[in-house]
Amino acid sequence: MRKTSIGAVLTLLLSTTFATAQEIGPARGALVIVGGAMRDTAIMERFIELAGGPEAPIVIIPTAGGGEHYDQYYSGKRRWEEAGAADVTVVHTKDRNEANKDSFVAPIQKARGVWFPGGRQWRLADAYLDTRTELEIQNVLKRGGVVGGSSAGATIQGSYLVRGDTKTNTIMMGDHEEGFGLLKNVAIDQHLLARNRHFDLIPVIEKFPHLLGIGIDEDTAIVVQGDRFEVIGQSLVAIYDNQRTLSGEGRFYFLRPGDSYDLSTRSALRRAYSTEPFDVVLEEPWPDRN
Repeated sequence: MRKTSIGAVLTLLLSTTFATAQEIGPARGALVIVGGAMRDTAIMERFIELAGGPEAPIVIIPTAGGGEHYDQYYSGKRRWEEAGAADVTVVHTKDRNEANKDSFVAPIQKARGVWFPGGRQWRLADAYLDTRTELEIQNVLKRGGVVGGSSAGATIQGSYLVRGDTKTNTIMMGDHEEGFGLLKNVAIDQHLLARNRHFDLIPVIEKFPHLLGIGIDEDTAIVVQGDRFEVIGQSLVAIYDNQRTLSGEGRFYFLRPGDSYDLSTRSALRRAYSTEPFDVVLEEPWPDRN
């Protein structure tokens, strides 16, 4: 019988513990979730860095934009090339059968980064949910890569799909409610302050109290690794947790660039170099408004 060293057993136990410890974020790899606009090139540079540097293969999936055809002349590709990415491929389909083909997923299988630009998030769900494309996107993370997106490409990364109604993006709980679930038990909204959306997640969290709501403003992102994220960019991120209120019964609170958040404990930390105390967040359920 083959003998196993104590060190090997410990390594296996530690690796198993790490793999099962990530309950909300990805066990490996990273997510870059942007609230829209994407005028801050530092966010793009962070994504390229997480993918492995300028030579890392990156796939852009612009399906949320609603166009019939996107090819290698897609304008969004040029933005990534100008930001320093040297190996960028565009893939797109509205056909779920196509999304299951070897030829379609081949670029994703080689990718170290996958990016979803903005548009309507239900289009991404219609085209890719429960297909080989979605599986290969998950595999990018499993091999240590990065998945990111802006606006619709942010919301699709949550498990609950807000603004997923095909009629209008003002309906928070519509005819599409399932995202890719790269963040589990999370609903993600975008364009938070720029479009005065900072109260819109409250009804969602009231109806689905197990969800954590994350609202992200334009030119702002959260970078998720494991069960922790850091805020980067220019503006604010709002947290909606119906078991926590601000002093004064506030139903959400803001994080700033440099702040971090533990998704497993639902606790926030101000950036290390800040001397300002964090707002008083109480572990109390939201007050009944009836």
